[in-house]
This record gives sequence, structure tokens and C-alpha cells, in this order.
Amino acid sequence: MKCIDKIINFPYKTVLRKRTALLFLILSVSASGCGQEITIDNPYDVYESPRAYGLNTSVSSTSEAAFFAENLCVADTQDKLSGDITASLSEAAGLFNLQENTMEFGKNIHLRLYPASTTKILTAYTALKHGDLAAAATVTEAELQLEEGSTVCGLSAGDTVTLEELLYGLMLCSGNDAANVIADLVSGSSEEFAKLMNQEALALGATNSHFVNPHGLHHEEHYTTLYDMYLIFQAALQEEKFVTIISSQNHNGTVINASGETISKEWINSNKYLNGEEAVPEGVQVIGGKTGTTNAAGYCLVLFSQKNGSIPYISIVYKADSRENLYLEMTELLGKISK
Repeated sequence: MKCIDKIINFPYKTVLRKRTALLFLILSVSASGCGQEITIDNPYDVYESPRAYGLNTSVSSTSEAAFFAENLCVADTQDKLSGDITASLSEAAGLFNLQENTMEFGKNIHLRLYPASTTKILTAYTALKHGDLAAAATVTEAELQLEEGSTVCGLSAGDTVTLEELLYGLMLCSGNDAANVIADLVSGSSEEFAKLMNQEALALGATNSHFVNPHGLHHEEHYTTLYDMYLIFQAALQEEKFVTIISSQNHNGTVINASGETISKEWINSNKYLNGEEAVPEGVQVIGGKTGTTNAAGYCLVLFSQKNGSIPYISIVYKADSRENLYLEMTELLGKISK
């Protein structure tokens, strides 16, 4: 049973694009059934919060406003489970139908968790909004200082590379080196870029998230929720270049090294559905997404898929206990799409 029968609608001026619609809702459950009123933590005040978040707009009259959540999947704090999904395989999971704007499966979607490299979805979205794809950066030694075992796309100090190529290295092979270079190129430093990331997340209604770096390597104050990541990912999917990148099975990147030589880099998508290592249920097409893994975050995966080539879905699994179980639960979610 769907436990949201009525939403207390909060208006927001239409000057904001739908994809950056600000979502924070106090959800009211109707008399048909699911209990008492539920209040979401960190509510977004549509009358005051825009100024606090640096947005040059305000709401003064509901008669001039549009409902800002009308094109989003809205979900309360109750789980929505299903017998065909093994809920014990991960800490949180969700399946969102973007055509119907419904959540078809949800488990701990508002629980704060570490996002690992799924952070790079927001990194790419922020860079596409605020950067120039043709702008080039020269890689520094400082940008390559990463913790041991970090995934990289193979950049070297002195390499010159465009933002467009950096985004492929970021999203396909999860290059933490690319993330640092992108942050410096767009904002001058990782610290300033993280501020921009948080600004964009808040503008999308992701009020239970906080980001401190562009790559997702573990930090106690770097966290999100599965639902916040849904909001961020669905906004990124409105960027055509973002979809082109995440749907690429591989990419031959071009880098000019410190000697002025043009070097080719082959970047292969780490998504096992795209590289053929995992089978996709019949009738479902996986377009792309982002993986993420750290000891603290566990195994994470965010996916954009289509049913029969037309009905769009977002599916997310956070903090699975193994890569095998990550893909097992994700395949079960995709199987639910195919029915």
C-alpha cells in the first residue's frame, strides 16, 4: 500500500527550472490509513530558505507559484518493501519510476550514509553547470596526492587535459585524480568546489547531505541519503552530456603530456551491466550510472535504466556487504522493472 495519500503542497516560484525544483516536504497521511502526520528532518522553508542558500528569489504569494515537487517521486519515512527483493543484502535501496513519479521500492531511503564514489554524480553535475567543457587544466603534483589504493584514470603531473575529457575519466573509471583536477579547474580548490557542490545539492532539495570533497573518499562529514542521491541523479540526467558520458562503455581520452606529446588514454566503464559482466533482465536497458566503494560506505551503485526503451527508472543500492550482493540486489530491482 502506498502510504502517502496527500501531500501538504509547498509552492515555489516558477523562476526555478523543474529539474532544480527544491524538495523538502512535510508529508501528511490521509485518513485512509497509515497513521499520524510525519515530519521530515531539516525541512526546506520555501519562504526563507532561498535567500539562505544564495538563490535570488522568494515566495510571497501562493497565487503566483507552482508546486515544486510535481515532477519528483515523493516518499515518506516508511519503507516500501517487496517479497521479490532481498532486503538483507544492503543498508538502503530504492527504485523510482520517473514516468509515474512513484517509488516502487524503498528501504532506509532517508538514512544518512557515506556515498563513496557515487559522490562523482554531483561532481559531474556541478562541473557541467559551472564549467566550460573546452577549458583545459594542467595537472599538478598536489592533485595526485591521494590515499593508497585510490582509483585513478592515470593522469600525470604536467598533463594538460580538458574538462570534457576529465569528466570521462571521472565517471567511467572513477578517477579520483580527475576529481581533484576538476575541482581546481572549476573553483580553484577542492574546498571551494565542495561549497559549490553543497549549494547545488541544497538547491535540489538534498537537505540531508553534506559534501567535503569531489571524489567521495571517506570523511566523517561527507554523507548523503539514498533519497538525496535520487534527487541529485535525476537532476544530472537532464544534462545531455552527462547521459552521454555515463552510457559510454569506454572512451579514448586525449591528454597532452608535459613534453607536449599527445597521449591516448583508454577509460573503461566500471559498471558491470555495461561491460557485460552482469546480465540485465529482459525488457530492461541499463543506460548508465555510477559505482562506489570504500570500507565505510560498503558497495554502492546508482543506475539509470529504461523499461522497453521508454519508461525511465532510477535504482540505487547503498552499503551492500559485497560486490556480489550489490549486483544481486540491483538485478532484483531491475527485475521488478521488467514485470
